[in-house]
Amino acid sequence: MALKFQYNKIALQSIQKQLKQRYSALPTLKNKESALRAEVKRYKNAYKKLTDDLSKEMNKIKPAQSLFTEFIDIVSVDKIGISTKKIAGVKIPVLEDVTFKTKKFSLINFPSWILDGAELVKHITTLKIKLKIERRKIEILEYARKKTTQKVNLYEKVQIPAFEDAIIKIKRFLADEENLDRASQKIVKKRKVAVL
Repeated sequence: MALKFQYNKIALQSIQKQLKQRYSALPTLKNKESALRAEVKRYKNAYKKLTDDLSKEMNKIKPAQSLFTEFIDIVSVDKIGISTKKIAGVKIPVLEDVTFKTKKFSLINFPSWILDGAELVKHITTLKIKLKIERRKIEILEYARKKTTQKVNLYEKVQIPAFEDAIIKIKRFLADEENLDRASQKIVKKRKVAVL
């Protein structure tokens, strides 16, 4: 979309002001973009590590996985504590804690390994919740980084060149207008001198 402007000093001042704003905002946007890029990379590494940890835990219980169906009634998630944190002006979720509700059961009627199994189920469930939150962080940061990159490109490749071009055109027009005005004044002056 082409920049629309008038050929006068007010429009020139307005465009110069907007250009100055773009130039002053550009370094901040570039810093935000690089910070978001670094954070996305960091959270992707954390996500990969959590995925590996979860895979290891799942492989540990694979031989006895059918026994873990007993824990469906015993252990359940009671509350997930999530807060927010700002990174480069972007709010992301942060897992504070996971609270589990453990149903009372008789140690005599259940096998002795059930307590250890309940702790393992809690650990695996916590890892799965952390994975979901890490995935959400990455999605939020990727979206913010993409939008910031678009804004940087808009400023650098579209708006700043358009404003600079408009300033040049307005200055040329005003200079031409001034030259024409001077020339017409000289002609009028010469005619007045010739008449006298």
